[in-house]
Amino acid sequence: MRTEQPIIDVNINLGRWPTRRSPLDERVKLMAKLQSHGVIEAWAGSFDGVFHKDLTEVNNRLAAACASGVQLAPETKQVSFVPFGEINPLLPNWEAELGRCAEVHHMPGIRLHPNYHGYALDHPQFATLLKAAAERDLIVTLASIMEDERMMHPLLRVPPVDLKPLPPLIAQNPNLKLVLLNSLGSATRGELLDRLLGAGQVYVEIAMLEGVGGVENLLTHVPVERILFGSNGPSFYFESSLFKLQESPLTATHRRAISHDNARRLLSK
Repeated sequence: MRTEQPIIDVNINLGRWPTRRSPLDERVKLMAKLQSHGVIEAWAGSFDGVFHKDLTEVNNRLAAACASGVQLAPETKQVSFVPFGEINPLLPNWEAELGRCAEVHHMPGIRLHPNYHGYALDHPQFATLLKAAAERDLIVTLASIMEDERMMHPLLRVPPVDLKPLPPLIAQNPNLKLVLLNSLGSATRGELLDRLLGAGQVYVEIAMLEGVGGVENLLTHVPVERILFGSNGPSFYFESSLFKLQESPLTATHRRAISHDNARRLLSK
């Protein structure tokens, strides 16, 4: 199953989740899977960033992994892994680490896991982080959750991020570019999603979108230019997100926008 359009996957993680193995948690295997489905670029965070406190070393390893090539079949094009550095605004050196992500590693954006790092979105440091990221023109990718609650280890049960404090913070930072990852569950649909999208430059991806005709239904209240392709790989099956594009009756223009064009435009802003 391969799409006609090249794909930019905005929701990939490198490394291993601590409570279980995935068939694709080795980078070579993950790249081979992405290549087989026409992915040309993957925005990558690090599973280590969710749990480790030394985020400088986490981001060093992530940048090195994304920069190193992988030799696969000669007739295939290598997937470009784009690193998104982990930032925790509760750590004492987070401002310096944000600067390193931008100036040393030349990362286009950062990844946030508020629920795993222990802060709510009404924490003053989170507002400061959003302002700092917007001033540096960094894309902020925020994961609402990392795995289905049915898969969570009994001692690692983490609730989804409460996104309700976000709209006013977004409105205060008109230059902020925010991508919500794993955020299209029932708690983020309807009026809250409308408020988030109306507050500023907010994008969603489809990894956790459920239901028959999910993308088609999403388009009834989300502009197509705000929808990105994401798979939450390697935790989720890549084909799940791909099938969501194929089972909805989308126009070629909409399919191209979601698969590739929207992410490329966001990255080049």
